[in-house]
Formats: sequence, structure tokens, C-alpha cells
Amino acid sequence: MMKNKYSMIAGVWILTSALLGGCASASSDQEHVPAETQAEAVALSDGVYTADFDTDSSMFHVNEACDGKGTLTVENGEMTIHISLTSKNIVTLYPGLANEAENDEAGWLLSTVDTVTYTDGMTEEVNGFDVPVPVLEEEFDLALLGKKGTWYDHKVSVSNPKPLEQEKQTETASQPADGTYTIDLSFEGGSGKANVLSPAVLTVSQGTMTATIRWSSPNYDYMIVDGQKYLPVNTEGDSVFEIPVSMLDEPIEVIGDTVAMSKPHEIEYTLTFHSDTMKAEQ
Repeated sequence: MMKNKYSMIAGVWILTSALLGGCASASSDQEHVPAETQAEAVALSDGVYTADFDTDSSMFHVNEACDGKGTLTVENGEMTIHISLTSKNIVTLYPGLANEAENDEAGWLLSTVDTVTYTDGMTEEVNGFDVPVPVLEEEFDLALLGKKGTWYDHKVSVSNPKPLEQEKQTETASQPADGTYTIDLSFEGGSGKANVLSPAVLTVSQGTMTATIRWSSPNYDYMIVDGQKYLPVNTEGDSVFEIPVSMLDEPIEVIGDTVAMSKPHEIEYTLTFHSDTMKAEQ
């Protein structure tokens, strides 16, 4: 009986040792190979790229005119991204933690004055920064100092780098040449009592697109696009507006204010301008 008991214990010990040994071996192999693969995947050649710049705060991000991107420069393997912010309220950045920044003034990142251009053609001066990038596709620490003199900790990340020339070529290929076109549009939103008529007229000038749209109602007294308010360009008949078009073939969110009811109401709509229907006006 005792012999059988010892034999059973020995068998369990051998089986357990074999299973543990197999797990350790598998774990070692899995940890080794992907680490090299990941390092190769994020290595960039020297050059200039566009890249996404993401943060952990809605109060700290790149300017809307930059479409969430910065300019990433790689030189001798060192990476730096230039970002344009939304205002001049952030006066200094620090590549690290807030409590480290207070005692390391030499490491503060000084601001530049950047001029950004919005889709409606308006320009604004904002603060920009050249931020060292220690790693791609992963979060790293970046503290900021506001006008009130307080440092705040933030996590940021840089991802999706694309060669700048390639990015420009892609934009050029998708951007229609300067001119005036008719273009079909899709309309969604509201109760269905009024809609934007199709086709619309699309004017492209120096790369900026503007659509002249006509409602099926005279009761729209203003529209809001990208936070900007636009008034009708006519005084009689159905409401006509000239609004900026930031992109083709993707839904654009707009607001229309209608006075058809007892009180004015702002209603959300989406417009999609279809590039494959564009016809140059003669």
C-alpha cells in the first residue's frame, strides 16, 4: 500500500514538472521573437513624416486645422514631432513628469508661434512645440505648464507615421483641381419635411472647397459648419448657403436653424458629397 502511495506521488511530481517545464519554454519563445519583430516594425529611416498625435485629455490636443497630426522628423535615429496647439494657453511642455519639470528648467520645451489655417480660410496664431519622441505606438509622459503657473501630468502617443511626400501626393490625388463643378450629395437628418437639394455646386479655389447648397424650404436662417455660423446668401425663395467642404465621400456634420416652427430650432444633419459624380461646369 505504501509503495503504491509513493509511486502515485512520484508520478504526479513528474507530470507536474513536465507541464511546468513546457509552459516556461513556450513563454520564453513567445517573449523573444515578438520583441525583435516589434522593434523592426517601428524603426524609421531618417526623413520627415506626418504622424498622429494623441493625448489623454480633451483640453490638450493638436489644433483642429491639423487633423490630429504633427510633423515627425527623424534624424540619426532621433525622433521629434512638431505640434500646433489650439491656443497660446499652454506656455511650456516638459518630456517627463510634472514633479521633475519643476527642478529641471533646462529641459523645458520652448514654444514657437504657429499660424494655422481653418477650412473657412480664417487664420490664427497658436503655440507650437518640438516634442522629443522616445517611442512610437506607445504612451509616454509629457507634462504641461499653463498660464496659471501649474504643471500637469499627461500621457501622449505618436503613431501611424507616413512619409510627408507620400502624404502630399495622396492629398493631391484626392483633391479636385481648381474650378466649378456640379456634385451629387446625400442628405440625412431631420423630420424629412425639408432637405438639401442635389446636385449642389462645388467651387474649388487654391485647394479650398466651397459648396453652394439650396434647401427645399425658405425657412432656414443660418447654418453651422465646423463651429462657424453661415447666413443665407439670398433674401428670397428657398434658403441658399455657401459652406466649406472639408472632405468628399465622407459624411459632414452640419446644423441648420429652421424658423418653420413656433420657435427657431437647430437641427443636426449630415451631408456627403460624392466625388464620382463631379462634372465641371462649362
